Amino acid sequence: MHIAILTFEGFNELDSLIALGILNRVKKPGWRVSIASAATHVRSMNGLVLEAQTSLREGSAADAVIIGSGVRTRGVVRDEMLMEQLKLDSRRQVLGAQCSGTLVLAKLGILHGVSACTDLTTKPWVEEAGISVLNQPFFAKGNVGTAGGCLASQYLAFWIIARLDGIETAQDALHYVAPVGEKEEYVARAMRNVMPYLPEASAAA
Repeated sequence: MHIAILTFEGFNELDSLIALGILNRVKKPGWRVSIASAATHVRSMNGLVLEAQTSLREGSAADAVIIGSGVRTRGVVRDEMLMEQLKLDSRRQVLGAQCSGTLVLAKLGILHGVSACTDLTTKPWVEEAGISVLNQPFFAKGNVGTAGGCLASQYLAFWIIARLDGIETAQDALHYVAPVGEKEEYVARAMRNVMPYLPEASAAA
């Protein structure tokens, strides 16, 4: 099971790396989480340089894909060569977007007829793309989920784990990283935000 976090120049460290950390709490054979980028190295909005673990094209073919956010996302969606590499298909992939990553899904046509979550800065751009933006941290319909606000990345990671390996695995992963003394509270909050959007089989797993 390959989960790729598509990460572009000017990326937001919280959005990509919180999800990366939580998703990597799943320790099962074949479970792989990758930072995917168009170049071998990618620089964050605060100057952190990461080495990509896979290409953007390979990452776009993963079983599950998260599109991370950043300060250059509007440039990303105007880059035809970059966007052409994103061959995403919600019929066969679990797709998620964090903050301005929602704009990428919108421009790819994946959010057609679907409401979404994003951050407050990106909200007007997503609305200009014809998408209704919700005032909540997480929303999903079918195989497509979106999160709004940097720390909402925990809900996106929780949802993906629950979809791919069951709710108990998702609870364990979030419980591990949550603050001491607040672990049950964090898991319960994630359950409230994510459970309404899980298929019955995933929720019962």
